Amino acid sequence: HRSKTDRTVADGLPARADPAADLRNLAAQGLPRLQRQLAVLLRTDRARLITALYRLDVDEAQARRWLAAAARDRDVTTAAAGLAELIVRRLDAKLRTTAAHRSRAHPDAGTPGSCDPPDKPRCNCAIVGIYGNRNAAVLAYQALYAMQHRGDESTGIVTSDGTQTYRHVGMGEVRSVFADQSILRGLRGNLALGHNRYSTTGATLLHNAQPFLVEFKEGPTAISHNGNFTNTAALRDKLVDEGAIFQTSSDTEVVLHLMARSPAPDLIGKIKDAFSRVSGAYAIAMITRDRVIGLRDPRGWRPLCLGRKGNTHYLVSETCALDLVGARYVREVERGEIVVLGPDGVQSHRLEEQAPQASCVVEYVYFARPDSRVFDQYVDTARRRLGETLADEHPADADIVIAVPDTANTAALGYANQSGIPYELGIIRNHYVGRTFMAPRQDQREFRARVKFNTVDGLLKGRRVVVVDDSLVRGTTLKQLLMDIRKAGAAEVHVRICSPPIISPCFYGMDFPTRGELIASGMSVEEIRRYLRVDSLGFLSLEGMLSACSGTAARGFCDACFTGNYPLPPAPAAATATAR
Repeated sequence: HRSKTDRTVADGLPARADPAADLRNLAAQGLPRLQRQLAVLLRTDRARLITALYRLDVDEAQARRWLAAAARDRDVTTAAAGLAELIVRRLDAKLRTTAAHRSRAHPDAGTPGSCDPPDKPRCNCAIVGIYGNRNAAVLAYQALYAMQHRGDESTGIVTSDGTQTYRHVGMGEVRSVFADQSILRGLRGNLALGHNRYSTTGATLLHNAQPFLVEFKEGPTAISHNGNFTNTAALRDKLVDEGAIFQTSSDTEVVLHLMARSPAPDLIGKIKDAFSRVSGAYAIAMITRDRVIGLRDPRGWRPLCLGRKGNTHYLVSETCALDLVGARYVREVERGEIVVLGPDGVQSHRLEEQAPQASCVVEYVYFARPDSRVFDQYVDTARRRLGETLADEHPADADIVIAVPDTANTAALGYANQSGIPYELGIIRNHYVGRTFMAPRQDQREFRARVKFNTVDGLLKGRRVVVVDDSLVRGTTLKQLLMDIRKAGAAEVHVRICSPPIISPCFYGMDFPTRGELIASGMSVEEIRRYLRVDSLGFLSLEGMLSACSGTAARGFCDACFTGNYPLPPAPAAATATAR
C-alpha cells in the first residue's frame, strides 16, 4: 500500500536531507527510481552527487569514469544507469557482510562503516500511537524523537484522517528521515502510529521499516512491533506453503497474514486469533481508519503505557515520550491486555493466554532512559538501588567513583552515596559521534573507543578509582577505556558492574551475541579481571539485581541472559544458531 505521501516524498530529494541516505532509500525501491534521481543530480547538482557517492563508498575509479562520461558525452541517462548499478552492488555487498555477522549472532550491529560491533547489547524498538489530535503526526514525531535510543536503523509514521491513510518511512534517525517539514504536513489526520526500529529479525532494509500498512477487507491497518516472536519461522514456512506472499523479512509480517486469514468477524477477534498462534515477546501498536490499538504479550516482556493530555490519548513504549509532548502518565498496559483508543474512549480486552510475568530486567539495567517509567516503576529509582546494592556487595577502598557514561551514571551515584566515596566526572562522552562516522581501518576498535570516550586526566592522576558500568558483554570497549584510565595516571582501578555476568543469548528482542562471544560464558570473574588488567572486579549478584529492580512491589522478571533459564523455550533452530 503506497499512499500519496509515499509518492510525493520518495520521488524527490529534500534539500536538507542526507544525499547518501536518500539514494539508499531509492535503491531499496528499485533501479528506475534511483536512476531518475541520479540523472537529476547529474544535471543539477554534481557536487551533491559526488558527496553521496563518497559516503556510499562506491568504487571510486568506476564512479569517476561515469561522471566523466556524462560530462563528455552529455549522455546523462547512460551515466545514471551505470552509477545506479555501482550503488546497488555496493549496498548488496554491505548487506551480505551484515548478514554474515548476524548469522554468527555477532554482537550488536555497530555503526555503519565499522567492522567491529560496540561492546553493549542493542535495544529493540520504540512504538507510539496517538488518537484524537489534528497534529497527530507532529506529536508522533516528537515521541519518536524522545525514544531514539530504542532504535535508529529506520523510523516511520502512518496517519489516518478517517478516510485515507498516509505513510512515510525511511532509513536512519528520526530527525534525518523527517528533515523536510513538508513530510509531516503531508501526514494528515488525527490518528498516528510511529516506530523506531533496531532489527533483531529481518535485514536492515527500507522494506522492513515499520509501521507496515496493509489493506484488509475491513479497511487499512498499520502495525508497529517491539520485541521478537520465537516461532514465526515455522509459521512463515507454513503460510508460504499455503500460498502466502511475503514482502519483507520481518517477523511482524507473519502476524498480518494470520490476521488476514482469521475467520473472526471483527478486528479484535482477528487480533486474538493471530496472537493465539504466535509466541514470544511483543508490545504492539496498530491503527485503523478510526482507532488506535495496543497490546502486550501475556508475560509482559516489553514496556507499553497509556498517557493523556486533554482529549488526546497516547500509547508509548516509555514515559519520556509523554514528558516531551506534555502528556500525563495514566497507567501501564497490562500483560495480555488489548486496549482500544477510539470514539468511545479507552476500551479493554484480553488475550486468552495467561502466563507468569517475565518483564525484561535489562530495561532497568541498561535500555530504558533513566527519566522514564517502565513496568510501573521509575528507571532512575531502580538504577540508584542497583548502585547502592553493588556498593554493599562489593565495597572498595578508593578515592573517587566514576561512571562509564551515560547509562551507568545513575548507578554510580547510588554506589557513591552508599559507600561514602565522592562521585566525580572522570570520563567524558562525545555525544556527537553519529551513526555515519567512519572509523579508520587501522586500530579501528581502539580509535572508536577514544572517539566516544575521553578521560579527565587531571582528575584521575594518582587516584584510586572505582569505575561503575551497567553490564559487560564482550569486554573489548571497556578494556580500552580502562587502559586509558591507567594512562591518565590512576593509582588503582576497581571495576564494578551493576548486573550479573551475561552468559546466555537473548531470544526475546535483545541483540546479544552468541554464547561463545560473551566474555563471562567462558571466563571466571578472576580471568575477566586479568583480561581487563584491573585491581579488582565485582559483579552484582542475581539476587541483588532482582531485589533492587523489584523495589517494594512483587515483580516477575526475565533473567535468561544472566541464568540461561528461559521463560519460553526458544525454537530449536534459533537455539542452535546462537550456541555457535
